[in-house]
Amino acid sequence: MSKVERFEDLEIWQNARLLCQKIEELYSKVSFAKDFELKNQINASSGSIMDNIAEGFERDGRNELINFLSFSKASAGETKSQPYRAFDRKYIIEKEFNECYNLADETAKKISNFIKYLNQSEFKGSKFKNRVN
Repeated sequence: MSKVERFEDLEIWQNARLLCQKIEELYSKVSFAKDFELKNQINASSGSIMDNIAEGFERDGRNELINFLSFSKASAGETKSQPYRAFDRKYIIEKEFNECYNLADETAKKISNFIKYLNQSEFKGSKFKNRVN
């Protein structure tokens, strides 16, 4: 594993970015785009995954990163739920639903695994590296 120096180096952030791109493809469809509430909600929740990973990383502390990763994972859950409404309203087809859902699910699982890793790590982050406790 290469050294992570920026949040963009994190595989979970890269996955979240791909998910945002996939979501944007879906809500750009004419029928979906007219449902402003659902479009805005799925756009916000998918963006929140990326943004919380970035914010937590930039806080330079393990515990804060874990906290923001939990927000990110929750947003991934919200993003997994919303394609059901889009599919039920016939804005997207089953293949698009599956692609979106599976990418959101994969992202959530990777976030969860990263949280587990960080919980077992002794790394405190540069913010706390000189503190005793």
